[in-house]
Amino acid sequence: MRKICAALLGAGMVLCAQAAQAQTEMREGGKLLLTEGVSNIEGAGGGGIATWALITGYETRDGIGANVHATGIQLKDYQFRAYGAAVGIRDRVELSYAHQEFDTQGTGVKLGLGRDFTFSQDVYGAKVKLLGDAVYDQDSWVPQVSVGAQYKRASQSGVLSFLGAKDNSGVDWFVAASKVFLNESLVLNGAVRETKANQTGLLGFGGPGNDNYHTEFEGSAALLLTKRFAAGVEYRTKPNNLGLKEDDWKDVFVAYALNKHLSVTAAYVDLGEIATFRNQRGGYLSLQAGF
Repeated sequence: MRKICAALLGAGMVLCAQAAQAQTEMREGGKLLLTEGVSNIEGAGGGGIATWALITGYETRDGIGANVHATGIQLKDYQFRAYGAAVGIRDRVELSYAHQEFDTQGTGVKLGLGRDFTFSQDVYGAKVKLLGDAVYDQDSWVPQVSVGAQYKRASQSGVLSFLGAKDNSGVDWFVAASKVFLNESLVLNGAVRETKANQTGLLGFGGPGNDNYHTEFEGSAALLLTKRFAAGVEYRTKPNNLGLKEDDWKDVFVAYALNKHLSVTAAYVDLGEIATFRNQRGGYLSLQAGF
């Protein structure tokens, strides 16, 4: 029987199974290894910094799945932390939550905010699959397509207003498409996001004379190196609302599936310039447990 493998990034998803087994699991309920994706920095199922169309959890159309995650990014001058949880319902609807913290560390003194001044944000998300199946629709070029929204509310409203942000809360809207090519062990993802967020919302929403939505792109690609080990890249464009240069984000990642319920993702990230401090590069580590 011919073996088929594919890598599902998200900052780490790996799929490896025989074709007959895939069809059996689809009928009996239960997705293939790590086809729930990982949790991105905003809590949704997908990549580390990019949005995917996949629904989190191992449920199929008759069940419910869930996961929890913790993520840390150490940059040259800052530190980012996030944790949260997500629920997938009948492989159709996803509900997610993430709490983010952006620690200025010693850089806070240089910014006039004080050492270890921390911006934080809560992100509440919902995603609905509209059509397609990224894994099982191998006889079609049509990808899995989902739409979603994320309500974000940031702390430190006084500081954000001083920086020029119009608001400390806002809603992002997105459309995402994901496709797995089993024979090529390849997964491709793309998303379009409508947003007003500054640094994904941690620095508020909108800016001086500019409170309009911007259309931004998120993309990722991954290859399977072994049946449990994947590697790939991600890219995410960003708006510039505050008059502070906000560079696009990118990363190169590796992901390892310890088993069906636990995965770990590591990456080298380049977040560019943040609050006038350039070359914000560093390490990314994320752990996810779920069912």
